[in-house]
Amino acid sequence: MPGDTTADDLRAIRVDQFIAHPPAKVWRALTEPELVARWLMPNDFKPEVGHRFTFTTEPKKQVGFDGVVHCEVLEIQQERLLKISWSDGKLADWTVTWRLVPEGRGTRLFLDHEGFDPDDELQQLSRRIMGGGWRNAVFRAIAAVVDGL
Repeated sequence: MPGDTTADDLRAIRVDQFIAHPPAKVWRALTEPELVARWLMPNDFKPEVGHRFTFTTEPKKQVGFDGVVHCEVLEIQQERLLKISWSDGKLADWTVTWRLVPEGRGTRLFLDHEGFDPDDELQQLSRRIMGGGWRNAVFRAIAAVVDGL
């Protein structure tokens, strides 16, 4: 089960989980577009700082989300860190940071999804919805993709 400190911080979702594979394998799942599409969304990602790309998914009308996430690669440290911007073009202006830390024979994968406005009801609804998704589905899906490599 992923670790979670989301309830303590209205500005962020923070989750971590141990994945029983070395960072190089986990890194592939985070940076190869066809692998990212298996655990997150279809995309045109390239692991290059400054690259602008999109994720596409089903719209979420309850929060005014049209199904397109506009992103930019902000920072990369090979097999250690990937930081991207995450915007829906109106409500969301967030960052998502993945950190990989070797742990025993595997990797501790940390996610920080930051920039939620604690005073904005729609952003807090989005934080709750997305926090549940990161915790309950995405980390399991990443592990399954890495298991298959």
